[in-house]
Amino acid sequence: MHTQDRGESVITSYAQAPARTVTAGGVDYAYRELGPKGGIPVVFFVHLAATLDNWDPRIVDPIARHRHVITFDQPGVGASTGTVPDSVEAMADDALAFIDALGHDRIDVFSFSLGGMVAQALVVKRPELVRKLVLTGTGPKGGKDIDKVAGVTYYDILRAALTRSDPKEFLFFNRNAAGKSAGKAFVKRLEERTEDRDAPIKLRAMQTQLKAIKRWGRGAPDDLSAFTQPTLIANGDNDRMVPSVLSEDLHRRIKESELIIYSDSGHGGIFQHHREFAPVAVRFLGEDR
Repeated sequence: MHTQDRGESVITSYAQAPARTVTAGGVDYAYRELGPKGGIPVVFFVHLAATLDNWDPRIVDPIARHRHVITFDQPGVGASTGTVPDSVEAMADDALAFIDALGHDRIDVFSFSLGGMVAQALVVKRPELVRKLVLTGTGPKGGKDIDKVAGVTYYDILRAALTRSDPKEFLFFNRNAAGKSAGKAFVKRLEERTEDRDAPIKLRAMQTQLKAIKRWGRGAPDDLSAFTQPTLIANGDNDRMVPSVLSEDLHRRIKESELIIYSDSGHGGIFQHHREFAPVAVRFLGEDR
């Protein structure tokens, strides 16, 4: 059963989700929420160089039909104040401060890429907070070649600039016919929200995030066998940013986790295959009690 204020209609379209702020530890966190209130919320942890405007509505909206969804900007990102920390663990501390400020003592997590690293660090710090965990396009601390993400990122930003494309078309999708059209469609979907859009990420913020990812890649692995949350892991089979083998590594190390690898797709495999993936995520996250 969902609790909802009388007369308040439930917004289930991310394009229409109201922009809100909450203050914690001197930082004003920008966030959006949608879906029926009450029960355990699904908190979304976003990727490198991303703001609130970078979530694919084809994944958010189906989840928000059944669940209270919260997306947020980390400190120093988008419309949030503060500065970006240079470690994933400090990002997890900031996420905890944000969740505590909203008063939630139990959440489900949906994460992608850097967000999946932050989510893992958060579970290590406070395992009892997280009921279910979705890790997509991500890898474990100390994972092979994670420290090379910066090189791939700068190379693809340059390639995109030369062709006047969005860098995500190169970073997230294969450069074959299927990947190119999926990339263009994805970028177009991110433009569906026309009102009250987020502030773009600053270059300095992205550079600090890349430094944090490099430190994560070179860090000592966490003991993922201690994770008891039901965990869904997904990726494309040709992830150039966070190598696909790392999704398999996560699957091996997190007991009874589920793994989906989408063929002929890259880092953004869940976005390219959103028609197949969204129902799987909805089913996995299930009800909120």
